[in-house]
Amino acid sequence: MVDHAAIAVEHLSVSYRSLQALRNISFGLQPGQLVGIFGPNGAGKSTLVKAMLGLIPAVTGRIYYGDRLLSDQLDRTAYVPQRSQIDWTFPATVWDVVLMGRVKQAGWFNRFSTPSRHIAAAALERVGMSQLRDRPIGALSGGQQQRVFLARALAQQADLFFFDEPFVGVDQKTETVLFRIFGELAQAGKIVVVVNHDLGESITHFDQLLLLNRELIAFGPRQQVFTAENMVRAYGGQVQFFSSVA
Repeated sequence: MVDHAAIAVEHLSVSYRSLQALRNISFGLQPGQLVGIFGPNGAGKSTLVKAMLGLIPAVTGRIYYGDRLLSDQLDRTAYVPQRSQIDWTFPATVWDVVLMGRVKQAGWFNRFSTPSRHIAAAALERVGMSQLRDRPIGALSGGQQQRVFLARALAQQADLFFFDEPFVGVDQKTETVLFRIFGELAQAGKIVVVVNHDLGESITHFDQLLLLNRELIAFGPRQQVFTAENMVRAYGGQVQFFSSVA
């Protein structure tokens, strides 16, 4: 039987010097969910994901995956940061980047096995980028780059997937591919967490929404989360969003 455990975030707080970036955040994520994290600029969306993964220190709180700390199980996670945090001048091809998703399995100084190469090739095919496998990663469009990093995440064969603003600067084709694969991962029992800022029709793709502004405003189905009262609490005023969320 495949082990699809839940995530529990308990009383998570994060501070940068004197600024409290997150305050007492608690929520739970179930297997088979596509979860969107929303909120205004500076709300702590990226900070929340990084703190969950132990990339930045927390002042208080624990994050469990199943009955163990998530920080002890990072080999079961795949994380794709914002494109602005990636060095696109690094001399690597598309194939090099996707193979990096197999490093944990192979080890840093070992050759990639034939099965690992097959897994990487299948991931590249799944995002529709096989024909560009020898292209330098820096020579691709924003949407193509995002699909390559999605392929790298798929090659990790993780149980938990975290994507930070994956839709920024991508074309409609890439957005369609991303949402299709996110949905497939959720259907396979994975937990998929996506930091997003678009309050348009794309929110209908998410199973659960987490509305954040340094503290947890609301979490649940979109009809429950995107109420007028919650939007005012999160954004501090009137904000336009997709009319069918209600």
